[in-house]
Amino acid sequence: MKTYIKAISYYLPSFNFDNSKIEKEFPEWSIDKIASKTGINNRYIAAEEETSVDMAVKAAENLFLEHKIDKVDIDFLILCTQSPDYFLPTSACIIQEKLGLKTNVGAFDINLGCSGFVYGLGIAKGLIATGQAKNILFITSETYSKFIHPKDKSNKTIFGDAAAATLISIDGFAEIGNFDYGTDGSGAQNLIVKNGGLRNYRKQSEVNIDEFNNYSSDDYLFMNGTEIFLFTLSAVPQLIKNTLIKNEILNENIDLFVFHQANKYMLENLRKKLKIEEEKFYLYIENCGNTVSSTIPIALYHAQKEELLKPNNNILLAGFGVGYSWAGTVLKIK
Repeated sequence: MKTYIKAISYYLPSFNFDNSKIEKEFPEWSIDKIASKTGINNRYIAAEEETSVDMAVKAAENLFLEHKIDKVDIDFLILCTQSPDYFLPTSACIIQEKLGLKTNVGAFDINLGCSGFVYGLGIAKGLIATGQAKNILFITSETYSKFIHPKDKSNKTIFGDAAAATLISIDGFAEIGNFDYGTDGSGAQNLIVKNGGLRNYRKQSEVNIDEFNNYSSDDYLFMNGTEIFLFTLSAVPQLIKNTLIKNEILNENIDLFVFHQANKYMLENLRKKLKIEEEKFYLYIENCGNTVSSTIPIALYHAQKEELLKPNNNILLAGFGVGYSWAGTVLKIK
C-alpha cells in the first residue's frame, strides 16, 4: 500500500528572540554578523512553563483546523522529541488525552533530533504498509532553548523552539519513497546534554568559559560545531547518493532538495559540495532558526505555500545531526 504526506501545519511560541535582542545581550555579536554566519534573523522561544507537549498539542490543533481534519480519523500517534515533559509516561500518551483522540489509537515517542522527521516518515510508512494504521498523526516538537545556558551565545543564535504536525495517510499530496539510514554513535559526545539522564541523574557541573567567552556546562547543551560540520560534509554526500540509488532516480531528476535546516553556513557548504543549483536548494531558516526535527516539515509547508511542490516533482529530503544520525527519502508530488 502506498503512503503519502496528506497535510502539514506547525506552531511557533509567541516570544520572538530576534538578532537585535541577541546583540543587546552580547554586544560583540552584531546583527549583521549573526545573520551572515547563521542565516537566521528570528527564532521563537517557548515560555518558561511551555513544554514540548504543549507545543505538540497546538501544532496538531492547527493541523486539524487548517486542513479540516476530523481527529476521529486518527488511528496512530507518533511524537518525535528529545525534550519530553517526563521520563515517563510517554509524552504521546499525554498528547492523546489532551487532543481528545479516541482510545483505540497506538501512540509512542521516538527520541531523535535532526534526522527525526525522516525517520518518523519511515516508521509511519511501515505501519501503513503492514495494515496497522491508515491515518497517522506524526508530531515533531522540541524546546532546545531550555537546554541552552543563558550565556551560551553560540547556541542561542542557532536554535529555536517549534512543533510541526504531519498527517501521513493512504492518500495525500506527496507519495513517500524508499529510505536510506545511517548511525555513528562515536560522535555522540559532540552534541549532547550530559547531565539529567540516569547515567548522571543528580550530577551538577560547573560552568566553563572558553577563550571566545562561550559558556558551557554538562548541565546544558554542548555542541562541538567543528566536529558536527565535518561529520555533515562527510556523511551527507553519501546519504544523498544512497537515497537516489534506493529510489532508482538520477540526481538531475530531483526538482527540489529540502535538507535539515541547520544553519546557512553549513547548508551552503553542502550545496556547493554536492553541486546543487541554488534554485533547487530550498532554505527556510531565516524566520524561525534551527528547530531540530521540525525544520524539514516547516520548510515543506512553506515550499508548498510558495507553489514550489509541483505535480510529478521529486523532492529529496535529508535529515542529519545529533547521534550521529542521518536519513534520506524522496517524495513524489501528485
